[in-house]
Amino acid sequence: MRAAVLRAVGDETLDLVDDVEVLGPGPGEVRVRIVASGVCHSDLSGMNGTIPTTTPAVLGHEGAGEVLAVGEGVSSVHVGDHAILSWMPPCGTCVDCIGGQPQLCTLGLTSGATPRFRSGGEFLHSFAGTGTFAEETVVPAQAVIAIDKEVPFDVASLVGCGVMTGVGAAINTARVKPGSSTVVFGCGGVGISIIQGCRIGGAAEIVAVDRVPAKLEMAKRLGATHAVAPEDLAGVQSDLTGGRGFDYAFEAVGSSVTIRAAFDATRRGGTTVVVGVGRLDDFVQLSAFELFFNEKNLKGSLYGSADVRTDFARLLRLWRAGKLDLEGMISARTGLDGVNDAFGAMQRGEVIRTVIEL
Repeated sequence: MRAAVLRAVGDETLDLVDDVEVLGPGPGEVRVRIVASGVCHSDLSGMNGTIPTTTPAVLGHEGAGEVLAVGEGVSSVHVGDHAILSWMPPCGTCVDCIGGQPQLCTLGLTSGATPRFRSGGEFLHSFAGTGTFAEETVVPAQAVIAIDKEVPFDVASLVGCGVMTGVGAAINTARVKPGSSTVVFGCGGVGISIIQGCRIGGAAEIVAVDRVPAKLEMAKRLGATHAVAPEDLAGVQSDLTGGRGFDYAFEAVGSSVTIRAAFDATRRGGTTVVVGVGRLDDFVQLSAFELFFNEKNLKGSLYGSADVRTDFARLLRLWRAGKLDLEGMISARTGLDGVNDAFGAMQRGEVIRTVIEL
């Protein structure tokens, strides 16, 4: 089968090969035919080393497809089921899962250490334990979340990462309250999902901040009440909050500069949520006094603090009710610098329908 392979961290292109063999499923595993895969910025982060990645690896982690085979002991899904893949599946038995934080379970990370593919005698790993830039993949059974068959695969694939991460950051991590004021730094696929999550949560003001005018226009179409360049935020903040700052500020870039800016834009006693994936060596500087005196909450949000066993279905119910615009997300995510034509070649071959993030 065909797959898009990252040979080494730092490579700027992927190798599109057609001799890949998928391994398994073994006990507790499921083999899935990938019908649709999003191209999330985290794939680029795996290429450039922001996210630690074992290579060679089949990239991709935002996918949906059909169950082809199940391994011994698997009863949660069956052959023919349609499903969304989760790159952070909950094992259901560890301290984090039992303690109510299944998004922190490391099952997905540890499963990614086992090669799932072979090409030309060489074993290939799965990026984020999923490897959705392939015609088929094998993942732990817990990573396969069955969905209704009437849900289009392209819509379903986005729920697997970007939409869950963004909407979840607003409704799960921050728990945005009706009537609150919010600001979102970075309006790519995750940022737009945060905006939709703030709207679902009932925020009165949702300010989108980005340097790219097209992204700001997209943010307004999908729920932002205001959209500004970074240099214009102070004026809008003054008008909307009287200079106090926002109840909730979300950072969807993954940079110490924008994390600091989001923290500064948060009112005293408010909440700053870091959603973007930053580098291990990029540090944010905060003073001990401001942390004490301003009593701001600084929180990380991993995978939208989601329990994928229930949250994927919850997002699809919101989509069916017209409260979550997933079709708009598909049309919005239309270009990602740094990813070569391997994805386009796969699309032309009708192997995977790609949905590319701005």
